[in-house]
Amino acid sequence: MTTDATSSLNRTRWLQLVFGVICMCMIANMQYGWTFFVNPMQEAHGWDRAAIQVAFSIFIVTETWLVPVEGWFVDKYGPRVVVLFGGILCGLAWVLNSYATTLTTLYIGAALGGIGAGAVYGTCVGNSLKWFPDRRGLAAGITAAGFGAGSALTVIPIQNMIKNQGYEAAFFYFGVGQGIVITVIALFLMAPKKEQIAAFAKNVVAKVAQSARDFSPKEMLSTPLFWVMYAMFVMMAAGGLMATAQLGPIAKDFGIADVPVSLIGITLPALTFAAAIDRVLNGLTRPFFGWVSDQIGRENTMFLAFAIEGVGIYALSVFGSNPVLFVILTGLVFFAWGEIYSLFPAMCGDAFGSRFATTNAGLLYTAKGTAALIVPFTSILTTATGSWHAVFISAAVLNIVAAVMALLVLKPLAAAHGRRSAQAAGAAKAVAAE
Repeated sequence: MTTDATSSLNRTRWLQLVFGVICMCMIANMQYGWTFFVNPMQEAHGWDRAAIQVAFSIFIVTETWLVPVEGWFVDKYGPRVVVLFGGILCGLAWVLNSYATTLTTLYIGAALGGIGAGAVYGTCVGNSLKWFPDRRGLAAGITAAGFGAGSALTVIPIQNMIKNQGYEAAFFYFGVGQGIVITVIALFLMAPKKEQIAAFAKNVVAKVAQSARDFSPKEMLSTPLFWVMYAMFVMMAAGGLMATAQLGPIAKDFGIADVPVSLIGITLPALTFAAAIDRVLNGLTRPFFGWVSDQIGRENTMFLAFAIEGVGIYALSVFGSNPVLFVILTGLVFFAWGEIYSLFPAMCGDAFGSRFATTNAGLLYTAKGTAALIVPFTSILTTATGSWHAVFISAAVLNIVAAVMALLVLKPLAAAHGRRSAQAAGAAKAVAAE
C-alpha cells in the first residue's frame, strides 16, 4: 500500500472514530442523566425509590445482554443499519418516559432505551476495535469516553429544565434531540475491510500480546479466560453503577445535595458539581487508562485502576458527608471506574482477535447487565441498615479483590491462552502447507 493510500486510510479510521464518539455522547444521558429524574418521579407519583430503580436495571440489562445479538448483525451487515435502529429506539424511549404515568410504562421505556443504547454502544466500541488493531486500548477508550463524559455538558441544562418545566419536558426534548443526531451520524458509519485491518495490524504494540487467530463467539465462551474476565467485569461494574444510579439519592441522604461547593473558581450545589466533574473524569479515564494499557499491559493497568477505585469508594463512605470531599471523592471514584469500558473490550480484542470483535466484546459487555441487577438491592440494603455504609464497603471489597485477581489470576491465564492459540495457529498453518 502506498504512503498516500495509507495516509488516506488513517484519516478514514480516525473519522470513523469521531462518528462513534458523537453517537456515544448522544446515549450518555440515558445512563448518566438518570439520577436527576429519580427524585422528581418519586415526588410526582409517590413511587418507591427501589421500584423506580428497577427501570434503571431494566435499561442496563437490555442495553448489555442484547449487545451480542446486535453485534452479530454488525459483524454480518455492518454498523450503519444497527446504529440507525438504535437511534430511533433511543429517541422513542425517552419520549415514552415523558408520558409515563405508571411504572409499567416506565419499564417499557427503559427496555426500549436499553435495546437502542446497546445497539449504539456495542456497534461503536466494536467498530473501534476493528479499525484500530494497533491501538485498541486508546481507540476503545476514546470511544467509551463519549459515553462516560458525553452528558457532562447537559448536566446543568437537564437540571434546569426539570426544575423549570418538569422532568417530563426534559425526557421529551432531550430524547428527540439525541435520537435525531444518532440517526443522522449512523448514515456515515462503515466497517473496515480485511486488507485495511491488516495494514494497521503490523503496527501492534509489542507490550500487548495478541491472539494468533480469531476466536468465534462459541470458541471464546469455552475458554476459562473469558469467564475470569466476565467475573471481574461484574465485580467492577457493580460499584460504579450503584454510584451512577444512586448519586442523587446518596447526596440527598447525606444532606448535602444543595450545599454550595467552591472549587477551581466555580461555585455550584454539591450534587450538580459532583455530577459534572464525575462525567468529565469518567470520560477522560477511558482513553487515559486505555493508552496506559497499550504501554504497560492490560492486567497491570487493571491492578492500578481497580485498587484506586476500592480505596476511593471506601473513602467516600467515610468522608462523603462533607460536601467538598463528596465532590472530590466521587470524581476519584468515577475516574477509577470508567476505564473498565476500555480495558475489558481491548483485552477481549487482544485475546480473541478482530474478525468477531463486535460480537465477542458484546458478550463480555453483558457483565454490566449482570452487575445492574444488584442496583435495586442497594436501596433495600440502605433502608434496612439506615445508611449507605454497608453498600460502600461491599463495593470497595469487590474492587480490591478484582485488583488482586488482575495480577494473580488474569495475567497468567492470559499468557497461557496466548501460548495455546499460537500453537493452534502454527499447527493449522503446518497442515495447510502439506
